[in-house]
Amino acid sequence: MHDRLDPHDPYAPHDPYVRVRGAAEHNLKHVDVDIPRDALVVFTGVSGSGKSSLAFGTLYAEAQRRYFESVAPYARRLIHQVGAPRVEEITGLPPAVALEQRRSAPTSRSSVGTVTTLSNSLRMLFSRAGTYPQGAPRLDSDAFSPNTAAGACPECQGLGRVHRVTEESLVPDPSLTIREGAVAAWPGAWQGKNLRDILDTLGYDVDRPWRELPQADRDWILFTDEQPVVTVHPVREADRIQRPYKGTYMSARRYVLHTFADSKSATLRARAERHLVSADCPVCAGRRLRPEALAVTFAGHDIATLAALPLTALAEVLRPACTGESAAAALAGDLLARIGILTDLGLGYLATDRPTPTLSAGELQRLRLATQLRSGLFGVVYVLDEPSAGLHPADGEALLAMLERLKAAGNSLFVVEHRMDVVRRADWIVDVGPRAGEHGGQVLHSGPVEALANVEASATRRYLFPDGRQRPPARSPRTPSGLLRLRGVNRHNLRDVDAGFPLGVFTAVTGVSGSGKSTLVGQALAGTVAAHLDGGEPLGEAEGLEAVDRLVTVDQKPIGRTPRSNLATYTGLFDAVRKLFAATDEARARGYGAGRFSFNVAGGRCEECQGEGFVAVELLFLPGTYAPCAACGGARYNPGTLEVTYRGASIADVLAMTVDAAADFLADVPAALRSLRTLKEVGLGYLRLGQPATELSGGEAQRIKLAAELQRSHRGHTLYVLDEPTTGLHPADTEVLLRQLHGLVDAGNTVVVVEHDMTVAAGADHVVDLGPGGGAEGGRIVAAGPPHEVARATGSATAPYLARALRL
Repeated sequence: MHDRLDPHDPYAPHDPYVRVRGAAEHNLKHVDVDIPRDALVVFTGVSGSGKSSLAFGTLYAEAQRRYFESVAPYARRLIHQVGAPRVEEITGLPPAVALEQRRSAPTSRSSVGTVTTLSNSLRMLFSRAGTYPQGAPRLDSDAFSPNTAAGACPECQGLGRVHRVTEESLVPDPSLTIREGAVAAWPGAWQGKNLRDILDTLGYDVDRPWRELPQADRDWILFTDEQPVVTVHPVREADRIQRPYKGTYMSARRYVLHTFADSKSATLRARAERHLVSADCPVCAGRRLRPEALAVTFAGHDIATLAALPLTALAEVLRPACTGESAAAALAGDLLARIGILTDLGLGYLATDRPTPTLSAGELQRLRLATQLRSGLFGVVYVLDEPSAGLHPADGEALLAMLERLKAAGNSLFVVEHRMDVVRRADWIVDVGPRAGEHGGQVLHSGPVEALANVEASATRRYLFPDGRQRPPARSPRTPSGLLRLRGVNRHNLRDVDAGFPLGVFTAVTGVSGSGKSTLVGQALAGTVAAHLDGGEPLGEAEGLEAVDRLVTVDQKPIGRTPRSNLATYTGLFDAVRKLFAATDEARARGYGAGRFSFNVAGGRCEECQGEGFVAVELLFLPGTYAPCAACGGARYNPGTLEVTYRGASIADVLAMTVDAAADFLADVPAALRSLRTLKEVGLGYLRLGQPATELSGGEAQRIKLAAELQRSHRGHTLYVLDEPTTGLHPADTEVLLRQLHGLVDAGNTVVVVEHDMTVAAGADHVVDLGPGGGAEGGRIVAAGPPHEVARATGSATAPYLARALRL
């Protein structure tokens, strides 16, 4: 489709190429590449090869920089701080929109409806076309939003939940006396002693077990709103004399609610939260709105009821209203069209009131993709980060159809992708490699997809064009050592599900998005085992729990939320590195201990950025970002600390090394090498030791946690639970990770993974397939057994794709 144009002629009229010259961002080696516009272009390569550095770090960053320069002097002043990408020249670059794999902000007010703006249309529908009680005034659309003063229930401020305290939550052990700390919700140290002394002064018995105190006394101590001031005469202690003082009493309830609402300390707030009991708001019954808004109905339902319906069910309610020329028909028709796009993307099981923090990164990105499809923009470059992540192969066709529609509307799509089914459908492929980190950073091929077959250096080639004569290595499923069985699981869309997980083997749990996989594995299975191991109440009926000695849940939550957290600190290897530097002759001569080489404490760190290496840059009307510290240039340390070297490298130089490079540099340091080896074994050799946690994907965070776990030595039978561990991995890296997971099983452990990658399921010993659909259409076990049996199951959306992976 581009053959009529010469990609090497930058002066051709209406040049249809984006031309990059001298890109050197991160590990890119002064890359020159030409990429067609108005096409679906896929960037491939092993994890850490540099494909994201090219697509996001160079192309999108430069488009953003040009936008900043065009808007206002205020933004232009920040360009220098934020930093332009390291590239000599880019021509032909249109405005860009990035749809990245990032978790949403953890706010209970952000939902599927607010992200997609479906909530706006639904509120408008109720305002304009709702059925009002007789005599009630018509309400503005804001009155149907729990996020506005006009609509929010005044009791819970529109959250639907209220935080309360009970005697049990404030006093978990009633056998203790007040002096022994019966009121666990009170603060520790002097403040807690002060409250006990005040009670003693007021005449309450602080040396009698709590359960023996009169109920009236217990209620006053815990719940009174009174704040009496008394003169306290402290008991004289042997080592010091305390003078009498005026003390003000505060009940346990008042202290907990005040601390939770107003304290600036995250630690104190978390401690207070442990003593709170959450319940549906008694005024709105959890529906978040004022009574006058809930009294308005559409098709017989109030807005809270419709917002709680899966999108597929909401569409059925709206469909009859779409006929005619009324405002109701127009609004319902618009809602239906937008719900249709979300359903096509495999998200029909979501409800508009579903909080975004409960969504996976893949679900959130597809919500944003659907919103862009309705935006009507054209002439834009959409830069997407693995849009297929978290998507069952059955939903992949719909995703590709969405991308084609964006392209047909006159846009360009630059997609970082690992799934070969998506790669095969591209118009153009940019393959980066050959390997990760410093061994990558070169464009091996930029051209039509089929031409990659001739590029021997490409790690992508053998997965994109598999030899038809090769079959997956035949491996007989392992024999289970036992069975862990859950009975009658009822949670979310799971209804009376009985599930068996064989022990001592590798189990893959499959199914379309929303079928109930994470609920069954992450909540029911892991929750039941955790309760058993902690000696708590079982979550349901289960058998075989006594065969599990330990539970390790490896999720995709961040390892930290600021640049201060990184894989070196998380895995503990940085302790060994700091001791190494402290043992050098120069450090000893200066009197530097290991603490001097920590960027988390005062002394050796740069005080300008407090050792973060970055400073926060807040942009008005735009998302905040981090910029390198002007004082230390991102090194984190002060000049004195950086003058100490080990084998010619400063502590900042070591943090800048990749795991692969550090493994060579520290080959004779056993304490560090153990961590580095395990990081390499889970496919993270390309990450820098000091890479901030804020730059890590969910998949990378999960593999760092797995590496931290693998470096420990264990005895006994462990159950490992992982949620889509191959997210963000090139097929070559998936092979490396699977060797580690299967090694855990060979050592006598059990591994259960939730997974969409059919090569992982094909290599498992046992498959549990949920479905047949998502949401209310799912929640059942469609098939269970060895992969070759599940691949032949009828009524399974997974079976045909599993059969293809097994070459059946």
